[in-house]
Amino acid sequence: MMFYSIKQEFYKLRHKKIAWIAPIILLVLMILAGYALSGEENKLLLVLCFDAPDWIMFIMVVIGATTFSMEFQNNAILTLLYKATNKVYVYLSKYIVLFLYDVFLHLLALVYTFCLHYTLFRTSAVWTMTYLYGQSIWENMLTAFMVDLVTTMLIITLVFLLSCLINNNAIVVTLSFLLVFMGQTISSNLLNSNKFINVMRWNPLNMLNLTRQFGNYSMYVETTHLNNNQILIGSMFYIIIFFILGYLIFRKKRY
Repeated sequence: MMFYSIKQEFYKLRHKKIAWIAPIILLVLMILAGYALSGEENKLLLVLCFDAPDWIMFIMVVIGATTFSMEFQNNAILTLLYKATNKVYVYLSKYIVLFLYDVFLHLLALVYTFCLHYTLFRTSAVWTMTYLYGQSIWENMLTAFMVDLVTTMLIITLVFLLSCLINNNAIVVTLSFLLVFMGQTISSNLLNSNKFINVMRWNPLNMLNLTRQFGNYSMYVETTHLNNNQILIGSMFYIIIFFILGYLIFRKKRY
């Protein structure tokens, strides 16, 4: 039954225009980032795949929000629940499919990065050159790949939670963008108050800095007050918490 639910979600994703347009949007935004950033940031540009984490985050918020909210709005969720033997299959299958699509976008970003590096943005940077954390550039890039998967799935889990709380798609998308793009500022303001820092630094919005801090540790660690491993552990903890909360709300929700 779980396999059937996943197959259904893949079918729906394939028929969403945004799922096919997203790879083109990602490439265009990566090219723009390549032109916008200075030559001194060539190494970081490769490590972060021409700022792909931010663009993928943007895409995943839109797709993640519409996954639940639109079905709540048009009552399509009722059909899924009727066919499923357990609500957890419906919820988990959506999450698994979005995770796989997230992996696909990150792999695509790696391919785009290699192509752009050898075409539009040829630089003196060498893949084996030592860069962050004593690793080579290509090792940094693969590490950033894995790190950003955690960041984006934290966001998707949060979007799922909001979608189960709010049926309106536009509101969910708006709130998700506010949390993603203003979360760092909100978290910084909380920490800058110098009150209960040891507790406040573990707030979920602070975990959204994981990928950014990996690429620029010295600057972001002063803001987050956590090292990379601590943010990684915190992110995984909140993924579990938000996932469970989202499912509990989804299961108790009246349709």
